[in-house]
Amino acid sequence: MAKTNAIFEYPILIREHHLDTFGHVNNAKYLEIFEDARWELISQNGFALEEIHKKQIGPIVLGVEVHFKKELRVREEINVTTQCTSFEGKIGKLLQKMIKKNGEEACLATFTFGLFDFKTRKLIPPTPDWFKAIGLTP
Repeated sequence: MAKTNAIFEYPILIREHHLDTFGHVNNAKYLEIFEDARWELISQNGFALEEIHKKQIGPIVLGVEVHFKKELRVREEINVTTQCTSFEGKIGKLLQKMIKKNGEEACLATFTFGLFDFKTRKLIPPTPDWFKAIGLTP
């Protein structure tokens, strides 16, 4: 079991391309924004795409549970937080939240994920570099 570290923050401005015909963020765009935040987290922690290709191992999403709580509209500034809440065996859980400027949670999602070996096409146990990348210490 790994110990949880600080929460990673990723500020973003909601842009026009995030919107649907109702004038608020399209549900699929929430997942894209969450993914951008996850990539930023692991890239800043030494596990960028170049490293993934070099090592032939990288993150894989196994499942997601999303809760839409408050509407997000164009030109709103939000903060996306990411925190690894657990990692047992080969499976981890990440909690991500989109938080409005007034502190309200607009959306929260729990991602189930693992570390994937490109050669064997299987999940592998987390490496020390992977724990660092997702903000955990062994």
